[in-house]
Amino acid sequence: MRTSPLSSLLLCLTLCVSMPRAIAEADDPYLWLEEIDGARAQAWVAAQNERTRKDLASTPGFDAVRVQARAALDSGSRIPSLAYHGRYLYNLWKSADHPRGLLRRTTLGALRGGAPAWTTVLDIDDTSRRDGKSWVFKSLQCLPPAHRRCLLSLSAGGGDAVEIREFDAETLRFVADGFFLPAAKSNVGWIDEDTIYVATDFGPGSLTESGYPRIVKAWRRGTALVAARTLFEGAATSVRAYGRRIRTETGDIDLIAESTTFWTTRRERVRGVTAQPEAHRVDVPETAVLAGGFRGKLVLGLQDDWTVGARTFVAGSVVVVDPSRTEEAELVVAPADGEVVETQGVVVTDRGLFVPLLENVRGRLDRFTPAAGGGWKRERIRFPDQGALSVMTADDESGQALVTFESFVTPPTLYHVPADADVPTAVAAQEPTFDGSRFEVAQHWAVSKDGTRIPYFVVAPRGMKRDGTNPTHVFSYGGFRSTLKPSYSGSYEEHYGAYGRLWLEKGGVFVLANIRGGGEFGPQWHASVLKENRHKVLEDFEAVAEDLLRGGITTAKRLGIEGRSNGGLLTLAAMNRRPELYGAVISGVPLSDMRRYHEMLAGASWMAEYGDPRLPEEWAFIRPYSPYHNFRADGRYPPIFVYTSTRDDRVHPGHARKTVARLQSQGHRVWYYENVEGGHGGSSTSEQLAYRIALSYAHLWRALGD
Repeated sequence: MRTSPLSSLLLCLTLCVSMPRAIAEADDPYLWLEEIDGARAQAWVAAQNERTRKDLASTPGFDAVRVQARAALDSGSRIPSLAYHGRYLYNLWKSADHPRGLLRRTTLGALRGGAPAWTTVLDIDDTSRRDGKSWVFKSLQCLPPAHRRCLLSLSAGGGDAVEIREFDAETLRFVADGFFLPAAKSNVGWIDEDTIYVATDFGPGSLTESGYPRIVKAWRRGTALVAARTLFEGAATSVRAYGRRIRTETGDIDLIAESTTFWTTRRERVRGVTAQPEAHRVDVPETAVLAGGFRGKLVLGLQDDWTVGARTFVAGSVVVVDPSRTEEAELVVAPADGEVVETQGVVVTDRGLFVPLLENVRGRLDRFTPAAGGGWKRERIRFPDQGALSVMTADDESGQALVTFESFVTPPTLYHVPADADVPTAVAAQEPTFDGSRFEVAQHWAVSKDGTRIPYFVVAPRGMKRDGTNPTHVFSYGGFRSTLKPSYSGSYEEHYGAYGRLWLEKGGVFVLANIRGGGEFGPQWHASVLKENRHKVLEDFEAVAEDLLRGGITTAKRLGIEGRSNGGLLTLAAMNRRPELYGAVISGVPLSDMRRYHEMLAGASWMAEYGDPRLPEEWAFIRPYSPYHNFRADGRYPPIFVYTSTRDDRVHPGHARKTVARLQSQGHRVWYYENVEGGHGGSSTSEQLAYRIALSYAHLWRALGD
């Protein structure tokens, strides 16, 4: 929605007084850059990429950095990402010979033997050549208990829109005349061998304002999609709707879910879904996160306090509840002093629950199983300290799990957790990419403007001098409950230790800032900075930067900041507010135009996080940090590197494009790289990612080094 010229003028008279050089809302000479594949826009992208290639990619040592990054990304010892499907463990493995990956599988016994034999399930490179498309593997859903029939999702270019094909995991071939959906932001799920839930683009009027399906149907094998039975129609103003069968050993639960906002979901239980469906509302909090089902009950992670009868379950708790008798909800675990339950990371099996916890952003893992006399037995799974834990996958039937542990200086190690013991066994470990013994990790605390203590980790050479000469790279995010943990990659993106070789060993200091907006300290750590309180995220980030300077770790001219997606918005907004604090900026796949973000691809789905810019009272608190509306010709900005992907169908590449065009028109030092594919991740292959990593470090070292 656009405002009228008169209302824009009145709004600017109210809001622009303190920012006379900021652009007016109606003044957007770069709107044409939102035409993703427009000839003029593509010519601009090509020219920018060439300029960056001739400049940043010509930095002395660039090729060596790219080779080192590629070596880390393609390390043969890296831990495979695994997922249980029946008796097999599946993995997508990328290498120099298979840049798009081999979907392959092995067994737990072979994996624990140390030299597993892998069976190729699908060669993604070969499929790409055969189909004439740049396929990126996205997901595999297999129907239990046989796990033979699977729904396999492929994306052309790595975006969120996927083509879905039925795959036979026994013959290792696509099923002729099986279930098939063309590219869309679909959501599907097995009901039985001949029926699936399908929410997809059914034509005009079938999508929400966010671009996701709002209609859920039951589709029977051998029938046309247009003949599928409609089960539910959600509102166009909601984010999405989908169907799901939750399988438990004492009975299945069919649910229809409507995400009314990014953070709220209404759920209905459906009975007789393949015959005469009847739906009834499940009376649980709409903010609760659904982890799965256990013995006929739903497992929920609470984001707000929930009062049921005389009991109140506090936010951050995990509860189980019968969807038909919610008044009998039962507590599994609640947060305790100094201990945060990661409600979004709970993993459910037929034997019990794996619940990850955090103590000052350090990982713990507990297992909960039904106690003989009622209630739940709790046991701590014993892992090393000072790192991050992640339940990679768990076997529903046996209750055993595979868990990774890593830290800033310790490569990921894969552990097997048996169903009947609390001592895990190491199965595999990545070989070090760099010598971690040369560095020490310390957690520090800054104080934000409102008095909140903000933790941050510093990874630095042992015995580092605090004389302000250390080039320092700060990574942060600050939104969407995304928890940043100690990682061998430095960020949440898998780099397999490349940052140690390319930054730490060359004399740099790395900082991970756990500002509000994430889930590091429970639901309130996120909820406290929504909408009108968004400015506190920036104040937290500035407090960390100031603490680094005050502590002598670095100086402003040697302080570089980086963020991706919401983090890209963070770094651009931080640069606008306090350009004197930073010596270099990296903004990846960012939001920037917060006036129009709700009109660009999936942007409308994030209004529960940022606010609705169509409402004057909400635009009033969004505008002060909207980067695109606050760039100034007289802003003394540090050098900036912005990157995105043409095929990012989540955060519109127009945000990044318009940012660069405006900054360059104002005479600022800014470089741009747009990968032709990669979706919101920004890259589809190791070679593409290595090039972008090399550009980022070339930018940081040129701006912050000697």
